[in-house]
Amino acid sequence: MRGRRLLGGRALVHGRTPLRKGALRRELVLRRGERGAASVLALGIVGAVVGVTALTVPTATIFVASQRAANAADSAALAAADAVSGAVPGVACELAAQTAARNGATLASCEAHGPAVTVTVATASFGIELTASARAGPPGWTG
Repeated sequence: MRGRRLLGGRALVHGRTPLRKGALRRELVLRRGERGAASVLALGIVGAVVGVTALTVPTATIFVASQRAANAADSAALAAADAVSGAVPGVACELAAQTAARNGATLASCEAHGPAVTVTVATASFGIELTASARAGPPGWTG
């Protein structure tokens, strides 16, 4: 292979013509200048993934906490309504407070209107106060 430079056993050819001595040197310098580019790209991708995760996890956690607050309010309202109806012994709002505490919330308000009970519970997640309300009792009762 006369007139061609060999690199790794292969002739360096640009298009159809062999690379000249100056072109070979430029080609090797360009290849050397790109070293580490994949590391920078990988670092950028990892940084983007960490950033998205840092935004997504607190948002999802707050959503889950709001659902837990709603579940605590539902169970507290049902416990209070059972006490009002006489299905279980006890004071309605005390049972609601105990049930809310078992579900990781605190009872903010409890109002009994005849056989219907309305409760509001509060819980905190990432320093944000979340509240939820629920009503239990016979359907259509306006009290």
